[in-house]
Amino acid sequence: MKITDIQTIEVIGHGYSTYVRIYTDEGLTGTGECIHGRSASPAIINDMKEMLINQDPMNVDRLFEMIRRAYIFDGALAGNVISALSGIEIALWDLVGKATNLPVYQLLGGKFRDKIRLYSDCGGSMDNPESCGKKAKEVVNMGFNAIKFDIDDSKNPYKIDAWNWSVTPGEVQSMVDKVSAVRESVGPNVDIAVDMHGRYDTSSAIRVAKAMEPFNLMWLEEPVPPENVDAMREVKRSTSTPICAGENLFLRYGFRELIEKQAVDVIMPDIPKCCGLSEGRKIANMAEIYYIAMAPHNVCGPLGTIASCHVCASIPNFLVLEWHWLGRKHWDELVITEKPVIENGYITLSDKPGLGVEINPEGVKKYLKPGTKFFD
Repeated sequence: MKITDIQTIEVIGHGYSTYVRIYTDEGLTGTGECIHGRSASPAIINDMKEMLINQDPMNVDRLFEMIRRAYIFDGALAGNVISALSGIEIALWDLVGKATNLPVYQLLGGKFRDKIRLYSDCGGSMDNPESCGKKAKEVVNMGFNAIKFDIDDSKNPYKIDAWNWSVTPGEVQSMVDKVSAVRESVGPNVDIAVDMHGRYDTSSAIRVAKAMEPFNLMWLEEPVPPENVDAMREVKRSTSTPICAGENLFLRYGFRELIEKQAVDVIMPDIPKCCGLSEGRKIANMAEIYYIAMAPHNVCGPLGTIASCHVCASIPNFLVLEWHWLGRKHWDELVITEKPVIENGYITLSDKPGLGVEINPEGVKKYLKPGTKFFD
């Protein structure tokens, strides 16, 4: 079997996702999704295509590394090149699964679990405590037993100025009030995570982490910028609040220092952005050695989310997977399913070949980027 063509489309969701479809001379196709590459992803994938024509798609890791090494002077360690390559890699796994009549999780070594637990990102950075508590209750009533809220707010009236991210007493109190309202609303048995988006200095992050200790959080996410691992470790060592980071890191090389220094309690690679499925599993395996859980960041539609689920099923140290489509109504329109993709806060993986799900052409066509067309 040989690759004959690769095509892309852009679909509205959390921004635009790039869907990648790989064609072969035997009529089989594989489809993947990547995220956060903006308009660069289709162009980069089209550039990579020439290296893949006439290649055997069964050699997934070999093809991934062949392309990565070819881009060593053009961004092969992080950023848009890796995001585009992740979409290709996911499409390859879908194709190999169909060729072997096996689900991808089986190709990755089998599964530790049948259902993948999700947490719903509820946003909330500029909501007041009462609305956060109300939203939290609504999401829990949808079946989720884990939720996340933003507590950084560039428009907080107690901020020093637009550029200074040293936290003030008024800011800390507003964060505490918000999280307190959420905890009171959902009770003690729902997991709550809060996100600071890597915007604060070390001493401020420590103050916030300590202020969060009474609420028994699932984690405090990226309290300092991700590029300084030592600062992240200082925050972790200062508090009993678990610390989570990693959505802006790429490949095993990007996660190595974070894991080896044990600077976090939870890692959160964005699999359709930073690595693809095989590399995502390798990152999880690295973290497992240090007893660090993995909770992938995820803003993809159902295709990329289910792709991440195959990795989550295949590793022992999986904690929870993000779902970031609250308020977007076209989730189930994008794929062909017999029942909703998400039921009671979980995704149950099927035993169908490949990713186990196909995109819905009629649904996807409604949400294409204006001026673009569907696959040929």
